[in-house]
Amino acid sequence: MSFKEFRDLLILLYGDNIVSDEEFLLLYDTFKTKNPEFPHGNYERFDLDSMNSAECRAEFRVEKQDLPRLVAALQLPPVLRCEQRSICEDIEGLCMLLKRVAYPCRLSDMIPRFGRPVSVISLITNDVIDYIYDVHGHLITQWNQDLLNHGALQRYADAISGQGAPLDNCFGFVDGTVRPISRPDERQRIVYNGHKRVHALKFQSLSLPNGLIGNLYGPVGEFFFKKVLITVFSYVNFLSKFYSHL
Repeated sequence: MSFKEFRDLLILLYGDNIVSDEEFLLLYDTFKTKNPEFPHGNYERFDLDSMNSAECRAEFRVEKQDLPRLVAALQLPPVLRCEQRSICEDIEGLCMLLKRVAYPCRLSDMIPRFGRPVSVISLITNDVIDYIYDVHGHLITQWNQDLLNHGALQRYADAISGQGAPLDNCFGFVDGTVRPISRPDERQRIVYNGHKRVHALKFQSLSLPNGLIGNLYGPVGEFFFKKVLITVFSYVNFLSKFYSHL
């Protein structure tokens, strides 16, 4: 039973004189949600068939005909079940995530498209992210042989050298990014970035000339940034051992 349903029931009990004035005021205030209540019931549930290709491209940045292929490639389960027992189909969960990351928006901005409460949209989106990371995260957090095998590294090095680079054995670029976050209540110094003057998390990535991320390390706070350098050095040692002729 949601807080709103409980408050509606409480009003009925108060009208029938089952609860006193004091009990009503106490319980009604206790079970009042802190989040704004959006009229999600006024909107239809998500229906991909009702959307045209232009709408899919604008909202999800993916062609409509490619969405089922993306679901299959990500190996999403046919039904996604949240811990509070909300369920949705795989295509709806993926579209929620795509709309969330396609352009900065609030969860409440997604209600007209999906017709679900903010809390449910948040849970489904986070569950899809967690699933994708658990199943496919190793592709960027570990050494990906499909992207970083000997032949691929040589092609990257040739492409970079062909653009006039002075080195003939450079296959990628170490790229760092700082993502500002809200100021935490505790241990602020760990994530405070003195250069940017914001609280932030850092990521370190290996960018390849084909536009893909070959490897990603993070997030870490400013205090732990030395670990990123250790990770970079471990890649150098790995390359010197297996690809010494590059």
